[in-house]
Amino acid sequence: MLDREEIKRLAAGAGFDLCGVAPCRHLVQHEAWFGEWLRNGYQSSLGYMERNSEKRFDPRRLVGGALSVVVCAVGYKNHVGEGYPGGHRTKVASYACMADYHVTIKDMLARLFEGLKAAHPQLEGRAFVDTAPLAEKQLAVEAGLGWIGRQSLLVTPELGSYVLLGELLLCDVVDSYDTPFEGTRCGRCRNCVESCPTGAIVAERVIDTGRCISCHTIEREPLCTVDLDGWIFGCDACQSCCPYNRKAPMHRNRAFGPLFDPVALDVGAWMAFDEADFEAHMGSTPLTRSGLQRIRRNIAPRPGEEPEL
Repeated sequence: MLDREEIKRLAAGAGFDLCGVAPCRHLVQHEAWFGEWLRNGYQSSLGYMERNSEKRFDPRRLVGGALSVVVCAVGYKNHVGEGYPGGHRTKVASYACMADYHVTIKDMLARLFEGLKAAHPQLEGRAFVDTAPLAEKQLAVEAGLGWIGRQSLLVTPELGSYVLLGELLLCDVVDSYDTPFEGTRCGRCRNCVESCPTGAIVAERVIDTGRCISCHTIEREPLCTVDLDGWIFGCDACQSCCPYNRKAPMHRNRAFGPLFDPVALDVGAWMAFDEADFEAHMGSTPLTRSGLQRIRRNIAPRPGEEPEL
């Protein structure tokens, strides 16, 4: 049996800001909601969302023998997340300005797991960072970290929605589990809904990815077109307006500090990059997922301008 407080101590030592623990179970109601979302076609070009649904909402199917899930969160807010000057045409989501979080958080989870195995050598489990069919936001709610906001993101009382998640699925029970977070604290606020430039938040906690700027700038492009509103990689429009994010502290873990300042880069700067420059400046960031050529295509010309190719 594992000790919950020891897990949290090790998580803090590994650099996480928040940690919660929940028993593995089948999230039946959320699987039903997700099925309805798929039937409505809101996944648009994200075909991978249609696969492994039975695993996504039951961690025990993802890792055989899993009994407990440890959900860890780290705050990544930086000055970019507070918004851009009006008219800025080369906006980048704030999480993309730092080293790729998949690598950083995987290393942090490995340290946490190693600490647990030092006391429990026979412990088995697996770490996950946003790359497997796992309902991580809902698991974070189950682990007491926060609630799902109107923009469908996890919102935590302490750090807002500027958090990145990582999970350990462990094949052992814990002496006690955290209480699931009940309800929401969004109140009557609809800032995220009203701030979305494309109306992608079509209902409470429902995103139409075919309208979502992040999907259009990063993922396989949906068939429809939208005005990217100056975003060239990702979008923070539904986050920078959130009262919880405005009050949230800047990132505490230095590993999540920005590596470049997109506010200081205009159209000319991005167009001046060649592939070698791009790799030298952005090679360790999530921007490599799109690549320089696609980022250039995302830079919309002003009326009367010719696109720069």
